[in-house]
Amino acid sequence: MIEYRNVCKSFDGVRVLADVSCSLPESKITVFVGPSGVGKSVLMRMIVGLERPDSGAVLVGGENVAALDERGLYRLRRRMGMLFQDGALFDSMTAGENVAFPLRRHTRLSEREIERVVAEKLALVGMPDCAPKYPSELSGGMRKRVGLARAIALEPEIVLFDEPTSGLDPLMADAIDDLILDMQRTLGCTFVVNSHDIPGTFKIADSIGVLHDERLVAFGEREEIIRSHDPVLTNFFARHRGR
Repeated sequence: MIEYRNVCKSFDGVRVLADVSCSLPESKITVFVGPSGVGKSVLMRMIVGLERPDSGAVLVGGENVAALDERGLYRLRRRMGMLFQDGALFDSMTAGENVAFPLRRHTRLSEREIERVVAEKLALVGMPDCAPKYPSELSGGMRKRVGLARAIALEPEIVLFDEPTSGLDPLMADAIDDLILDMQRTLGCTFVVNSHDIPGTFKIADSIGVLHDERLVAFGEREEIIRSHDPVLTNFFARHRGR
């Protein structure tokens, strides 16, 4: 469903991605790992058309994202949900209103139907009673759960996660990892995750891509990557095993 073909990208003359190619397995969890600044978020932004490759192509469902017009991008993004690093909830809206936001914007559901979907999604992420609460009343982990409920409100085919456990203590990070696993099994859609959390990556990933010095130095199934004796991989994982 998602394919990178020889993708290159530079910013202000500094190359961030060089000749990145891989195909992400459908209905699975793919995690991209690597140090800060290696292009993980750029790869994700290319999926939704917020960044364009300097050369190469990103295909979603066989369509070249960079070639889509405004209407095509709207249709593409309608099939996706995204959980941002901090949850990115609207501070002036309650949790329930945040989850309802994409439903009101992109569907013609009645208010009664919207309320039903909001309750269903909040229950799915383990937050059944938080609809009337504002983001300021929620912990970091709770905000991420509400953000995930909003991301899945439109029944997306693809869900993107930008550093989902960043800023959380190990216990809460582990709980979010469990939630991601449960959601993928329940929804059966394609999850793409950016992370620097190696224990979490090894726990949730079906496939792992490792970015280092502009390049995708490894991409494959989790066990294949874990068992690799490539010194770049072993050194990276040794340095970043702690949460």
